[in-house]
Amino acid sequence: MSETSRLTSKYQATIPERVRKALRLHAGDIVVYEIDDGKVSLRKGTPVDAAFSQALEGTLEEWLGEADEEAYGDL
Repeated sequence: MSETSRLTSKYQATIPERVRKALRLHAGDIVVYEIDDGKVSLRKGTPVDAAFSQALEGTLEEWLGEADEEAYGDL
């Protein structure tokens, strides 16, 4: 089975309903993207994933500018 969604201009995508149900995702849940050899898998995040993500947030504020988006947006 496969599902598709489309990226918005802000590079956001809606997770299809069948995927949300399969992973038991709810609004506010953390999702983790695992990249391996050109393939990406998605899984529901754990409390450890959430803590790691929160710890990183404060260190990435310098990358929030429009100039950074223009310079690095295609990476």
